[in-house]
Amino acid sequence: MILLGRNQETQEKCEVEAGDSRRILICGKTGTGKSYTLGVIIEELAMYEDAIIIIVDTQGIFWTMTQMNDDQEEELWSWHLDPKAYRVNILVPGDPVERYGGEDVIKEMETRGAKIQSLLLNPSDISEEMWCDLFDLDINDLMGILLFKSVRNCKKKLQKDFFIEDIIKQVEQDRGSMDQTKEAVIRRLEMAMDWEIFERYRYREIWEILATDCINVLDLSTLDPGRYGLRSLVVAVLARFVFSQRTIAKRREYLGLTSNIPKVWLAVDEAHNFCPSGKSTLAKDILIRWAKEGRQPGLSLVVASQRPSAIDMDILTQCGLKIVHRITSKDDRKAINALAEDYLDRSLDSALNTITQTGEALLIDDGKETIEAIKVRPRLSEHGGGSATK
Repeated sequence: MILLGRNQETQEKCEVEAGDSRRILICGKTGTGKSYTLGVIIEELAMYEDAIIIIVDTQGIFWTMTQMNDDQEEELWSWHLDPKAYRVNILVPGDPVERYGGEDVIKEMETRGAKIQSLLLNPSDISEEMWCDLFDLDINDLMGILLFKSVRNCKKKLQKDFFIEDIIKQVEQDRGSMDQTKEAVIRRLEMAMDWEIFERYRYREIWEILATDCINVLDLSTLDPGRYGLRSLVVAVLARFVFSQRTIAKRREYLGLTSNIPKVWLAVDEAHNFCPSGKSTLAKDILIRWAKEGRQPGLSLVVASQRPSAIDMDILTQCGLKIVHRITSKDDRKAINALAEDYLDRSLDSALNTITQTGEALLIDDGKETIEAIKVRPRLSEHGGGSATK
């Protein structure tokens, strides 16, 4: 069970099931406790040893879970809880020393309990279509056709063991393309090498750096969220790999065969950046598939956003548990109200008017067909985004 908080009216504990695969939405305007509540859920999940927890962190605020929440010690005692520090495995796209600005930063974070690892993407884990999308190339245009064909040739000849240099060689050897087209594609591939987020020497499975005994924090705060969508690329590659491996593991489990791949919880903060409404990103399709098809292979999803109206409805409608903090935007209130089920005896819009304080939220549980106003419990570990309950 996940202890979220207390019912505002009865003061009874508010708990939700965590054993089965879940889809959870957390939303609320800035400063109302959205990321804080996400941290509470992660803390609760970390008590289970049979699941991998991955947080997509765009602000670099979740590594502080390595520190105890001493600032709210008295409030925690009133809940019969104690401050707690968690083991955190931080995955940094590229070189952590370069991304964080120095070896001294790494050492200080490690002193505070963080384990820091470099995450490099395998070029062979990226589909031909994704390579073209990365550079905004149409697969029916000359450059798109050339890049698509070159990546496919690498997959056929080298299987998993190819790198950007190998794609460049395929481009250079193509006999059906003009030199100008080749040069344009090669320039883009060389630029991708300069991003320093790709493996260059060996294929490394993501399982090698994911930890089952830690909270895995994918720190995307050091990546530019600009035109090439590198943040979405990293999320897409990781989510696709995990989805594929858990699907294989589930089949083995069904047949009574051994599997060393546990269930996975993926939590995505600022989710509107990865699965936006009316727009495409490299991560959108796999996140929608995760939301729609992930239950059977044991994949759970938590999406958090200050702009629920900006999240694709294919994600929102799959969320059977909604934690709604204060929202004032007409578009956001309309989006939440559109998710109301028949069992509600009043509109969500009117219920939202009762949520006025930081840390308060509506808990809407479609499984139990209930709605209640809650006060989120205090964090056990330090909240890097600021104390949302004060």
